[in-house]
Amino acid sequence: MAVVEELIRTEDDKTISFGDYTLAKKTKKENFEFDGDLYKVKTFKEITKLEKNGLFVYESVPGTAVNHLNITEDTVSFEVEGPEDASITIELEESTSYDIIINGKDAGRMKTNLGGKLSLSVELEEQSKVKVEIKKVNA
Repeated sequence: MAVVEELIRTEDDKTISFGDYTLAKKTKKENFEFDGDLYKVKTFKEITKLEKNGLFVYESVPGTAVNHLNITEDTVSFEVEGPEDASITIELEESTSYDIIINGKDAGRMKTNLGGKLSLSVELEEQSKVKVEIKKVNA
């Protein structure tokens, strides 16, 4: 298992990792500074949630551990793991289409809603990581 025991951390490749799905009760860490922004993570076995500067970024039900979260103008990528399948919601641009790639395989195209949220599901097994890439479709 690669849970993030410190709840959130910066990686050598200038990405962040967060979440600990093994916790029995909700635990949070606030005011984590990364790249000029302040992050807050809330995590435990039932949910993992990440906010940046007070705005929604990521949520999974049940809780997960996310490694190497990298957000650019056109792409969001990360590795996720957890004890069971998870529903993940990510904040992106509103009413925009994105290609979803899971473990290198095309998982289809999805469009965000008016609030910019995109929801997807990942099949997880204990101690396995799933790589997720979300790429903006350029019209």
